[in-house]
Amino acid sequence: MTPKEYWSFNVKFVSVLLSIWAFVSFGCGMVFAPWLDQFKLIGTEYPLGFWFAQQGSIYVFVMLIITYVIVMNKIDQKYKGDTK
Repeated sequence: MTPKEYWSFNVKFVSVLLSIWAFVSFGCGMVFAPWLDQFKLIGTEYPLGFWFAQQGSIYVFVMLIITYVIVMNKIDQKYKGDTK
């Protein structure tokens, strides 16, 4: 993997992760909140749109960070191995 391929992959991967985060944060938390509010979380009385706006987007963001770390560690190891 060349440095250009590495950087290209990194930019594309970050773009996908940020798109997912934007959809969950803004889409589910604001734009689709009225529609999602018809559903309730299991065992609670909180509407799903409210949950995404308050907590769901934070959980998704943390999962995206963990995903980024795992994938980039694998890519870094592969990239490091190609340069030896």
